[in-house]
Amino acid sequence: MRADVAGIRDAIERLGSFAADFSLTDLGKPTLASLRKVLHDSLAVMVSGGLLPESRAIANALPAPDGRSSVFGSAKRFGVVDAAWLNGTAMVALELDEGNKSIRGHASAHVLPAVLALAEELGAGAPEALSAFVAGHEVASRFGAAVRLKPGVHPHGNWGAVGAAAAAAKLMGADAQGIAAAIDNAGALALATPFSVATNGMWIRNAWVGASNASGIWAAAVAAGSGNTPIFAPAAESLGGILGDIDAQVLLDGLARSWFLDSGYFKIHSSCSYTHPAADLALGIFAERGEVRSEDLDSILVETHHLGAGLRSLEWPTRLAAMFSIPCVVATALGVGHCLPVDFGLEQRSLQERHDLGAKVEVAHNPEFDRELPVRRMTRMTIIWKSGEKTVLEAENPVGDSAYRPLDQGAIEAKAERLLGPELAARASEATELLLSGGTPVRGSLSGLRAAAALEAENLEV
Repeated sequence: MRADVAGIRDAIERLGSFAADFSLTDLGKPTLASLRKVLHDSLAVMVSGGLLPESRAIANALPAPDGRSSVFGSAKRFGVVDAAWLNGTAMVALELDEGNKSIRGHASAHVLPAVLALAEELGAGAPEALSAFVAGHEVASRFGAAVRLKPGVHPHGNWGAVGAAAAAAKLMGADAQGIAAAIDNAGALALATPFSVATNGMWIRNAWVGASNASGIWAAAVAAGSGNTPIFAPAAESLGGILGDIDAQVLLDGLARSWFLDSGYFKIHSSCSYTHPAADLALGIFAERGEVRSEDLDSILVETHHLGAGLRSLEWPTRLAAMFSIPCVVATALGVGHCLPVDFGLEQRSLQERHDLGAKVEVAHNPEFDRELPVRRMTRMTIIWKSGEKTVLEAENPVGDSAYRPLDQGAIEAKAERLLGPELAARASEATELLLSGGTPVRGSLSGLRAAAALEAENLEV
């Protein structure tokens, strides 16, 4: 399909005007409640990812000068671009960040780290930062909904950069034309991201999100420094040609009338969202029968849509590879009754019983389920037990989806406590409320959480 360049140019200009005019007062109470959940969940997930040994090692290895922006899990303050990159990379490391099935990806992770880092650098107030975040989240989500990536392309690091650019430009004081120029620039910074990097478990996959946050800041800076330039819509060629297709009309459908903040999902399993319906079904079996071992059954068939059908690896050399394997996730859920970050660490994923049970899991593409996308992400699980009994279960969406057993604020708080422990989770809650109250600049709102995370990292080193 040939991209509608004129339509994309017009959409970018209108999105620039939308972002420039937007303020938090445009949101109704339900969407403000959604913002609270997204912000709280994102901070908890970002900090949890930042405390991983890999994240701390990367922060220590990066030859970066001191700055004003927080990196959660480090006592050092970093420059704005380095902080945006490090926090973005950490935010997706545990596969627990907020997403949306209609955009087939994760807007918050592509935008929030850039907003927080830039707001701290500029000494910005919380209302300005959150207005930039919501505007950027909406712009990123609209590109995610409009783009159909080619098979084999991962949705990290490409369309999300436009949202970071819109947010960064708004926070830097750009007008509608300047924000549109930043969005346009970001279309030329899209990464080519092989999905196999994720299924193979390469840590660099997480850095794609960090790169989108950094690219958003770069795109906004170039727009600010280059003056009034026409909109050329390189996204029509990058996102709408090299990497996939793009529908210009979707970029504007319902603009300022509905919000992607309201229609997303929150993850309760530390794994790719395409594995979640299978995990939910397996957890139902565990709740009914208790621990399931490989000798208890003959086979498990997991039928799913084309987006999840490739997640079938039986080799899990890294945590990320395990999180992108339906056999590993199903074996974990059946064996221990949850899919927490610790369950995919080296010791747990190396268990022989985990591999024996995972080897019983076959993943198959069911074309009928493709027709349900994106409204329903169908999964069917068929278990043949040693006794000859047959169990057939179906899930139309994962738990945590806004349209299917959504998580309320209490569930978000409980998730944060599971990830961080009570003291650090309380700091994440405090930071959320300080940001939403608007009375404290971003740097002050985050100071308690930053200090507590740095102390936790120090304790982990001992």
